[in-house]
Amino acid sequence: MFLIVLFMDLEFILICVYESSQARPVCFELKLMAAVDAEKPLSGQITCGSLLQQLQQIWDEVGESNDDRDKMLLQLEQECLNVYKRKVDQAVKSRALLLQTLADARVELTNLMSALGEKSYVGIPEKTLGSIKEQLAAIAPALEKLWKQKDERMKEFSDVQSQIQKICAEIAGVSWLEGSPAVDESDLSLKKLDEFRDHLQDLQKEKSERLHKVLEFVSNVHDLCAVLGLDFFHTVTEVHPSLNDPAGVQSKSISNDTLARLSETVLSLKEDKKQRLKKLQELATQLVDLWNLMDTPEEERSLFDHVTCNISASVDEVIVPGSLALEVIEQTEVEVERHDQLKASRMKEIAFKKQAELEEIFAHAHVEIDTEAARAKILELIDSGNLEPADLLADMDNQIVKAKEEALSRKEILDKVEKWMSACEEECWLEDYNRDENRYNASRGAHLNLKRAEKARIFVNKIPALIDTLVAKTRTWEQDCGMTFSYDGVPLLAMLDEYVMLRHDREEEKKRLRDQKKFQEQLSKEPEPVLGSTPSPARQLSTKKVVGPRANGNTNETTSRRLSLNAHQNGSRSINRNRKRDSTPAAPVHYVAMSKEDAASHISTTEPVPSTP
Repeated sequence: MFLIVLFMDLEFILICVYESSQARPVCFELKLMAAVDAEKPLSGQITCGSLLQQLQQIWDEVGESNDDRDKMLLQLEQECLNVYKRKVDQAVKSRALLLQTLADARVELTNLMSALGEKSYVGIPEKTLGSIKEQLAAIAPALEKLWKQKDERMKEFSDVQSQIQKICAEIAGVSWLEGSPAVDESDLSLKKLDEFRDHLQDLQKEKSERLHKVLEFVSNVHDLCAVLGLDFFHTVTEVHPSLNDPAGVQSKSISNDTLARLSETVLSLKEDKKQRLKKLQELATQLVDLWNLMDTPEEERSLFDHVTCNISASVDEVIVPGSLALEVIEQTEVEVERHDQLKASRMKEIAFKKQAELEEIFAHAHVEIDTEAARAKILELIDSGNLEPADLLADMDNQIVKAKEEALSRKEILDKVEKWMSACEEECWLEDYNRDENRYNASRGAHLNLKRAEKARIFVNKIPALIDTLVAKTRTWEQDCGMTFSYDGVPLLAMLDEYVMLRHDREEEKKRLRDQKKFQEQLSKEPEPVLGSTPSPARQLSTKKVVGPRANGNTNETTSRRLSLNAHQNGSRSINRNRKRDSTPAAPVHYVAMSKEDAASHISTTEPVPSTP
């Protein structure tokens, strides 16, 4: 008997037993305890031979026949074949599984490299040599590294896409996200990742610009609310709740809707600011006008300095907090209404004040008006109530404006009239001085009178040129204005014509007196005529001698009466004073103390005229 081992693995041993060289083999499948056999020594160990011997002894003791023994040995052989076949099938399946695993690993390796955008990878064996397990062992490290690289790349893609999704949601105004973004595992290349990063950078830039716009809008809203006296936090909360958090800058909404609503809010606040400023300026203007009408003291005006300081300011210049608050406008309205009521009660006083201003303008312009009738008409309008006080004051303001324009147009002519009248006064003084027979005596102040007389002659000689200029300018003014130029109710041209005629008569009278004086001097030199002869012409003329002075006196009086029409409130000449001056027989010495010399020095000397001898 001998044994042949046909198959052996960790669990079973297939043994064929030959009892003789001609007998068929009997196979045994013996189960071994691998874990125990690996640790126990060979001595005392149960073996196939010992088991077969034990079986043979048992058969011998039992007395089994050879047929039964053959059947049992065939059964053992069949069982050994089945075990072998089963093991072979398992080995085939294991090999196929390993081959499939290897093929899948190669495919997975290719897919990972394609997804990661890697054309080649260090660590992958170039040749497929060795057993299947060796090939798997060679691919496993590269595959593991690619898997790890794929996980890291997917994490990067997920982070970038999450940030993109978050910014897009902020721009769209969506406050919640529908899960994490899906990562396309088929394309995990660096090129694709750079595209996502570029997109993310663009979105971050847009977010920064939007955030800057939001903060700028919020700052504008804050400044406008401060000026208008509005609640800033309430205003921005109505636009979006995230805008009222001063600390969380990055958490502020940057959506299109938020930007649009902020822009509308700023425009609305600017328009409101513009309307309020316009209304406040109108109220401030009314208030200042009322103050000026009623002479309001500065202490009371200073209470509204914060209002009147913006009376001519532009919208952008008003930046003081609370300067356009509704409370300020309401207070100003109340103050204007109070002054309106006060103005109505003081309407007569204000109207008479304006009438006095109008009369003063006309008085300075030497325009004669009926003041009593004008004041009576004002009282009648106020008492009747047919005309609003504001309309009456506006009408009087228009009259004052027109009066000022008329006075301005008359100013040049009036200035020359004043010069003419000053020259006429110098002329009257010179005539009185010339009639004084003691003017050359060595009395006190005689040299001053002489000096003044020399200047007076120069001024008097300029009167004709001044008259011509006045006539020309007056006629031009009358043509332009379509009305007569009156001086205190008397037409100026008529005054000038009368003065020219009187001056001519006066010159003729002076010439006649000179001729009479010469004739008398000639008669005094001739011998006395015989008694009873014809009376001399001198005696006949002596009867008219008094006519000269009287006529001259009447002329001066008439001239003074005309010239005195320029009397006004600032203390100009009066008729009585001129009459008193003209009635003086001669110029006394104390005329030097008068200010005529200084007044005459202001007369124009543009065209010097030689003095009369």
